[in-house]
Amino acid sequence: MYKNLFIGALFCVFSLLSIQVVHAEDNEPPFIGGNYWEVTGIKIADGAGLKYAKWLASEWRKSSDFAVEQGWISSYSIVKNVHPRADEPDLYIVRVFENMASVAENEKRREAYFQWVQKSMEKMQEESGNRAEYRTIMSTYLLQEMKFRQ
Repeated sequence: MYKNLFIGALFCVFSLLSIQVVHAEDNEPPFIGGNYWEVTGIKIADGAGLKYAKWLASEWRKSSDFAVEQGWISSYSIVKNVHPRADEPDLYIVRVFENMASVAENEKRREAYFQWVQKSMEKMQEESGNRAEYRTIMSTYLLQEMKFRQ
């Protein structure tokens, strides 16, 4: 009789433990948020691929390397759409970062960047406008990587 009572009590303890584990799992989503991916789709004008590639490999790369050095982004890449349809980008420019910056942090970054680049806002706007002659920004997405919960 005591043996059956002991087994019954043990069964109740293990049942309560298993209910708590199931309950905890029910309250946790299967994913946790990871890095943010900013993806910009670029359409390049016919015959301008080399010109834009040279700009990406020089000015854009230097700026992106600076952002990595500062810890503002963790990585960057350029992905080519090998067989783009007429309404699709030719290139995707990808910048990966861990957290969104606050307004105050963005102001600090802007100041640090302008000090580093040594160009005025007007000059940079003019240069961006000049690139519009041979490339069009089709879209920009802000995506967040979803990681499986362990």
